[in-house]
Amino acid sequence: MKGSLRIVALATVAALAALLVAMFLGTTDKGAAAPSSAQAGKWCAGQKIVFFPGGPAGGVFAVNVYNGAKQAAKDLGANVQYVWSNWDPATMVSQFKSAIAMKPAGIAVMGHPGDAALDPWINQAEKKGIIVTSQNTELPKAFAKYQAKGFGYVGQNLYNSGLLLGESAVAQLKLKKGDRAMVWGLLSEPTRGLRTKGAIDALKKAGLKVDYIEINAATNADPTAGTPVFTAYVTSHPDVKLVVTDHGGLTATAQTYLTAAHKGPNDIGIAGFDLNPATVKAIQGGWTDLILDQQEWLQGYLPIVQVCMSKVYKFAGLYIDTGSGIINKSNVGPLIPLINKLIR
Repeated sequence: MKGSLRIVALATVAALAALLVAMFLGTTDKGAAAPSSAQAGKWCAGQKIVFFPGGPAGGVFAVNVYNGAKQAAKDLGANVQYVWSNWDPATMVSQFKSAIAMKPAGIAVMGHPGDAALDPWINQAEKKGIIVTSQNTELPKAFAKYQAKGFGYVGQNLYNSGLLLGESAVAQLKLKKGDRAMVWGLLSEPTRGLRTKGAIDALKKAGLKVDYIEINAATNADPTAGTPVFTAYVTSHPDVKLVVTDHGGLTATAQTYLTAAHKGPNDIGIAGFDLNPATVKAIQGGWTDLILDQQEWLQGYLPIVQVCMSKVYKFAGLYIDTGSGIINKSNVGPLIPLINKLIR
């Protein structure tokens, strides 16, 4: 699966690049000549887009998404406004309603609230001629209904990503039937929770005893707030062999959690998601064993491209899987310069 995930993401990006070149060499939807070479890089100039990076401003994962979107806005000339949600689904819904009132060309939204919560507002936006697309978490119903109008998806296949991480953790850490694992995730969120479910299913299939803890709102917004939760769990379950953190911010905080629980870098296996400087240090120091890299910068860059392509050239929505596979101490080295720039 690791290879297939990488191939899907890279092949799609390559195809997208070729598509953009073809557009610049061809004609617009009105049959007029395409922009000159001097103007081609700004073919989305003036288009107003509201973009959701997801988390708190400057927060782990969200900052990489923001950097990708910011680069796309610079490359294409779009006028992008960013709204920060602290990973709170209710906040995202409220912000989406406000975004409609701004009458943008498009809205690129995190799908965490799920179809049921966002459907009425997506329908309203589409009726007003606003292109909507999603990133990080799928909105399958909206995608099926509005793909022809530009509703795309940029992110992981959530369930498969959780499954891959769980299977890889069992194999890499040589866990066996009867070993205890804890999954710290977001099962309460309709679609976002599929990644947590995938990880749990993989561990149970391997015969592990699995405990589950829901990430509370405070920890979702500020991962350090989860330190007492982690220490309490480890104290009451001293036999735990693996903790899966289904949240990039929590994964980046692994060393803090383990230190607070008076555990060393190799005492409990840690598996999670997303690359960032803190997680790289934790991987190198043995505090974190493996992560699934979902290439979050692309989850910022490509939704802006999607809105622009649909607005300017009437292209339908694209489904782009950015899950690239498993990263651990053996293969993280070449990525470090880009991770430190908050691109990878």
